Amino acid sequence: MISVQSLSKSFGSHMVLKDFSFEVAQGKTAVLLGKSGSGKSTMLRCLNLLEHWDRGNIEIAGLPLGRTCKPDGQWRRWNTREEAEARQRIGMVFQQFNLFPHMTVLQNVMCGPKRILGQDETTARKLALELLDQVGLVQKQSAYPSFLSGGQQQRVAIARALAMRPSVLLLDEITSALDPELVGEVLEVIRDLKQRGLTMVCVTHEIHFAQDVADHVIFMEEGQLVEEGRPDALLAQPNTERLRKFLSRFHARSGGEKMAS
Repeated sequence: MISVQSLSKSFGSHMVLKDFSFEVAQGKTAVLLGKSGSGKSTMLRCLNLLEHWDRGNIEIAGLPLGRTCKPDGQWRRWNTREEAEARQRIGMVFQQFNLFPHMTVLQNVMCGPKRILGQDETTARKLALELLDQVGLVQKQSAYPSFLSGGQQQRVAIARALAMRPSVLLLDEITSALDPELVGEVLEVIRDLKQRGLTMVCVTHEIHFAQDVADHVIFMEEGQLVEEGRPDALLAQPNTERLRKFLSRFHARSGGEKMAS
């Protein structure tokens, strides 16, 4: 479903992604794992065309992302309209929810289908209620975001992204802004989406999140792929010193938290 080949991206003189490659099979969940500043979120933003890369290629469902081959065999970069159309098929959920504060929960979820997909009120409302029921929040349909917990707001954000019927869902640090007791309710929604066969790419620096949701884990550092594999094998027996060091910091922090509690 997703193929990233030799992607490189710089901000000025700072190289954020360096010949980065990975693949995600249809219906699977890949987790980009690494510390802050490793290039995870930049990679995710490239997948949604929020950033333009310098070199390399991205394909989704076998089709090049961000460019089209012209009759003369040369490649043409997509214009703004083509990028906007592609984003309709690639859902993205951000760390800070980004809900519209002046809209109710139901209106937030209906907004995209009505304004972008051109659905009528009845169709958009029916879809929104189905999705809110799917994330366990249909009873909050008339509430405004400010009256919801962080976990509830994040579940609404997921429902809003799903309302566009994306073929791929991108999740950027979606639990890092939540209190620990609220993380579980968001993870439950992600597990349900996995069972429904949605292809997902998640960015996180939290080991527990990767263990809970990933079919495939990709450990990044300084914009490069260091190690990848199944979470049970990769996180239990890392092959590189860089991943072992990253995991040791996590285990040390987890041990300290247990002692404090």
